[in-house]
Amino acid sequence: MSATSYLNDLNQRYLAIHRTKEDFFWETYMGTSDDHEGSSKAQTEWTQFLSQASQIEAIKQQLEAAENIADEQEKQSTIKGLNGWLATFKAHAIEGEDSQKLKADLIKFEFDLFERNQNHAMTYVNENGETVEGSLPVVGAAIRTNEKEEVRQSAHEALLGLEQWLLQNGFIELVKRRNAFARSLGYKTFFDYSIVKMEKMTTQELFSILDDFEVRTRDSHLNSLKALAKEKGEQALSGYNFVYSFAGDVMRELDPYVPFSKSLRRWVESFGRLNIDFSGAELTLDLLDRKGKYPNGFCHGPVPSFYDQGTWVPAQVNFTSNAKPDQVGSGYDGINTLFHEGGHAAHFANVKLNAPCFSQEFAPTSMAYAETQSMFCDSLLTDADWLKQYALDDNGNPVTDEIIKAMIDSRQPFKAYEERSILVVPYFERALYELSDDELTIENITKLARDTEKQILGLECSPRPLIAIPHLLSDESACAYQGYLLAHMAVYQTRAYFTEKFGYLTDNPEIGPLMAEHYWFGGNSTSHNDTIVSLTGEGFNAKYLADMCNLSVEQAWDEEVKKIEGLATRQRAEIASLNATIKVVDGDKELATNSDSDSDMCDNFERFIIETYGR
Repeated sequence: MSATSYLNDLNQRYLAIHRTKEDFFWETYMGTSDDHEGSSKAQTEWTQFLSQASQIEAIKQQLEAAENIADEQEKQSTIKGLNGWLATFKAHAIEGEDSQKLKADLIKFEFDLFERNQNHAMTYVNENGETVEGSLPVVGAAIRTNEKEEVRQSAHEALLGLEQWLLQNGFIELVKRRNAFARSLGYKTFFDYSIVKMEKMTTQELFSILDDFEVRTRDSHLNSLKALAKEKGEQALSGYNFVYSFAGDVMRELDPYVPFSKSLRRWVESFGRLNIDFSGAELTLDLLDRKGKYPNGFCHGPVPSFYDQGTWVPAQVNFTSNAKPDQVGSGYDGINTLFHEGGHAAHFANVKLNAPCFSQEFAPTSMAYAETQSMFCDSLLTDADWLKQYALDDNGNPVTDEIIKAMIDSRQPFKAYEERSILVVPYFERALYELSDDELTIENITKLARDTEKQILGLECSPRPLIAIPHLLSDESACAYQGYLLAHMAVYQTRAYFTEKFGYLTDNPEIGPLMAEHYWFGGNSTSHNDTIVSLTGEGFNAKYLADMCNLSVEQAWDEEVKKIEGLATRQRAEIASLNATIKVVDGDKELATNSDSDSDMCDNFERFIIETYGR
């Protein structure tokens, strides 16, 4: 078999295993199937395929053979694809039967815990005094936006209860097993193993970045806490009052302008005006919250985009949100998730190389790189010019300057807190995985969580208690949360570049093609830093985000006024086609499709939401 034939065969073998795993993943995470045993088996087969250390030597031999290919174009293309697979196998290789068995057992244990957690019901007391079930997004929204303190407190207690349930029902054993697996590969902890695998850096190198950011934002964060306590009392710093104390009122004022029924249309129009092209992808969107569904938005691709022997294979991408349209704040949260996961989908639909390994969210794809794409898109939702164009009430009136100003007045002092609420997770996970097995007790871990929250957030308990964060349970997202912060640093660097170059971001049709060219086409064949250099001419730089965190309210408002004034100086871009086949579902039920037109899809979705939820 020639090197080129080997590459093509490898691509097809992987696609079959990948598709099976992804189909099981989607059905179990959406709660439409309870075949967790089948899902665990498919995940194990996928892991075993990628973790065979013997694949590395086989690829190296094929790379040597590829040097003898006569056709120069075929030679370079084959070498490119094989190098992609070499990086993938190196990222996943598990040498030794003991380590492979530990990994297989770990996958099964994790799926068992996932199934039990999926069936565990959280309850809280709502504003009518009724005890009701609530998913993580519903409970979180109640903490952020509900007017009644007793409801917020009850919702927060539900999260604390979830922490204890997890600690009593397998989380501690999961940590022990992960550490045992990592030690079998020569790492001190599972955290150390994960950072090398995902971000190609050591824990020490990562924390040199995180520690620097912590110092840069500490004073502005602590000053904001003092100011809030002085204005509203020490009780405002409790876990169930904190976010509501600075953001609850203004989010209620914004709510009529961002009903969830309009979210799909806003996404289609906004991405269209940015000229984001999905390259013929098939997109399936499951956007509504329901019992049994995974409680956090995500994006996965059962078919990665790539060129198969010169023929374009469009991606198939699924992404989700957990909207509850009749709950205050859910509309804005829902559209935020649509933009975030839609940004992931745009990225993974646009990798224009010759092997599927370049276009998936697993290693060697850096989480920071992947999240840069999604977080850039959702960052637009706080821009005043975006709000003026897309946050419209039922009569078509744009959100007022006063509400936008109130959003800045309430949120800008806590911009550092928002970033530190990401920062707190890697500080906790590093310390958690450094505990010995004997130290891994319910009491010690609970105390570690509260101590870390106090150290980084300055609060006795976080509004989102650490162990209740779903990323800590999942194999692909455990010890990866710092990727969001690293991505935010890159996002604000990217935003600064586009603003300097064009003067504006909202509805700028230059942005989609530039993101595709510099950030998406090369997939994980290029490092995160190199993509940033390619676009901006400058290496990764955290200062743009730190500077944003340290702006005064007045400085931040001045920036937004310029954006609003800029709307009058430019003609609004036309809505370009997303070049995608889109289906919106609720579990097994199809709600809307763009088989006729995007407009019909949005009309049908809007009609369903209004008839079902009222808005």
